[in-house]
Amino acid sequence: MRILYHLPLSPQSRQVRLMLGEKRLPYEPMTERVWEERPEFIRLNPAGDVPVLVEENGLSIPNAGVICEYLEEAYPDTPLMGRTLAERVEVRRLAAWFNEKFASEVTRNLLGEKVDKRLAGRGNPDGNALRAGYANIRFHLDYIGWLAETRAWLAGGMLSIADFAAAAHLSCLDFIGDIDWSRAPAAKDWYARVKSRPCFRSLLNDRIVGFTPPEHYADLDF
Repeated sequence: MRILYHLPLSPQSRQVRLMLGEKRLPYEPMTERVWEERPEFIRLNPAGDVPVLVEENGLSIPNAGVICEYLEEAYPDTPLMGRTLAERVEVRRLAAWFNEKFASEVTRNLLGEKVDKRLAGRGNPDGNALRAGYANIRFHLDYIGWLAETRAWLAGGMLSIADFAAAAHLSCLDFIGDIDWSRAPAAKDWYARVKSRPCFRSLLNDRIVGFTPPEHYADLDF
């Protein structure tokens, strides 16, 4: 069986898990504590980060973006990257938006400070980073809300990896109670639609020692 090396609260890992689930591709999840820098894992991915997908034939694929492109090409029956060139451009643009811009402005400042530091034993959260993360998330929630109000899904008329990229980051932040959904009703409605899909169930069952998600985290109706 294919293996996915991941961390439960890694948004990039969650993005790949959602894509595997939506395409109904079975896999065995293997938690990889990247801060331990296991030599066996470094040989799989010299960058030393997750996710890494290893196919049954031994092919090792690192990086969420590379994995998603691979899965779309190898298993095209459930298309998640758009049908036209223009749609694919928009899907890629938004996936990059969340995995790069949102990640650096929000996820790294909140999840990175509150969770990643603690798990890796790197000290206490930086107050300046937390304040920046809380300030930046308002703009991003407004943008998600605008997209949700003007399109059926974030990238257009069909569910795509752009939705999964956004939902992966938001689900991690929701796990630590860092999203004020009351100020983002359109984003909340879109997120509720995404997290009600069967592929989302394993994410909602994730639990991390030392962290307790809010009651609404696993509630499909909030």
